Amino acid sequence: MTPRAYDTKSDIDAGDAVVLARALIATPSVNPALEPTGSGEAEIAALTAGWLRSWGFDVELVEAPPGRPSVLARHGDGDGPTLILNGHLDTVGVEEMVIDPFDPVVRDGRLLGRGSADMKGGVAAALAAARDATRDGYRGTLVIALTADEEVAGLGARRLVENGLMADGAVVCEPTSLDVMPAHKGFTWIELTFRGRAAHGSRPERGVDAIRHAGLFLARLGDLESALAERTPHPLLGSGSVHAGTVRGGTAPSVYPAACTLTLERRTLPGETGDTFRAEVELVLETLRSEVPTLDASLDVTLHRPGSEIAAEHRLVAAVTDAARSAGLRPATAGMSAWVEAVTFTEAGIPALCFGPGSIGDAHSADESVAVAEIHAAHSALTALIGTYLS
Repeated sequence: MTPRAYDTKSDIDAGDAVVLARALIATPSVNPALEPTGSGEAEIAALTAGWLRSWGFDVELVEAPPGRPSVLARHGDGDGPTLILNGHLDTVGVEEMVIDPFDPVVRDGRLLGRGSADMKGGVAAALAAARDATRDGYRGTLVIALTADEEVAGLGARRLVENGLMADGAVVCEPTSLDVMPAHKGFTWIELTFRGRAAHGSRPERGVDAIRHAGLFLARLGDLESALAERTPHPLLGSGSVHAGTVRGGTAPSVYPAACTLTLERRTLPGETGDTFRAEVELVLETLRSEVPTLDASLDVTLHRPGSEIAAEHRLVAAVTDAARSAGLRPATAGMSAWVEAVTFTEAGIPALCFGPGSIGDAHSADESVAVAEIHAAHSALTALIGTYLS
């Protein structure tokens, strides 16, 4: 068991958001689909479910994938609006970290550890606000949704909405540097396979170099990037982007490679689909085939996770902005560059935005950290939001 000397019942009952964040970081929850030794969300789900029950919430554990629970907790009289505070419990892996991933020390005003920014600081702020709200009172229903598997397929959040979860609004407490983010990008992955013909390196008349053909395609990615930049930008998210993520091919230096596989990622704007990127890539291939008759390539969209947005004038945006200002913050209305589970709620009819402590630039990093002051500020803002939105 990881030592947590600060994680006493009195510490937790006091509802200090940084104390909660330290306890969360000290509880490993690496997504096992990303790192085979990852423990998943079972222990951290049990920990948070226990806290929420002790604060008077009705709590349910919902498994998806099997053995990996999300936490769904409700509190309130049901007479009024419903607000969801959401965060994910899983983290990425820890193999390349340069700090102890599960020793949540505070150094120079920053809390270090895996998940500190993405997004145990935000989860802790939401939990501390929930604890305060049960003591202060409010009208309506507060839902805490802490999800599994966000870092891979988002199965936890999807299961919750499939089971009928509904609300008037949802705040996803991802790291936004305490700005209010009603829009976020999605992404599409395409796998491109180039087929050549294997031959001895001394017999060029027999070989077809699949890697060279892949290289010719890669040289055209700059044109696609430029075309994306020339389109009318999204007011909060700017332009879409594209890059090559992985390349695999060849068997030996002396053999013409018979195959080469590229994986491409396209960061998409709300409304762009997997077919959007497919059409862009096929257009590049069509041009290339006309210039290189021996080129043989096929593609497959392997994953698409859409972006989403709600209007900047939406009531939820105004409510979160006002709550942040009441906590002494000066939030901007901005766009989230990363994919987040706001889309899962929005597509289910629940308007959702992002607001939370930490920077997305610190997420997944080798020395991940979050400013302690931002956790406290998020706690104050979310407490204010519950009081005003659920009234």
